[in-house]
Amino acid sequence: MHVTRLHYHQRRRLLDVTFSDGVVATFTAEFLRVYSPSAEVRGHGQRKLVTNKKEVAISKLLPVGHYAVKLVFDDGHNSGIYSWQYLSQLAEQHSSLWQDYLQQLEQANANRESLIPIKLR
Repeated sequence: MHVTRLHYHQRRRLLDVTFSDGVVATFTAEFLRVYSPSAEVRGHGQRKLVTNKKEVAISKLLPVGHYAVKLVFDDGHNSGIYSWQYLSQLAEQHSSLWQDYLQQLEQANANRESLIPIKLR
């Protein structure tokens, strides 16, 4: 499985990923930031809980060979390389991953909201 098209909707902060089988998965920038495959987020053995990213946006999409894309976020995070296989996994498990994330936030008494209010035009 590989990706045939990436389309980022800046205003809505949504990334459409079209796979070779024709399936289109749509991800929020927040979801992709929270589930970044980087060592910074994945940690060493235990995933780090990423908070306050509801308003995060993707500022750049950089191709990595023919197998992945590097996403650069406007909060400065730029070390995640999203392979086509990883994006496919995220698409398949999207609902359960999102619910897990919301439960982790609740258990940690944390939230998705930005630390300071951000107003988009």
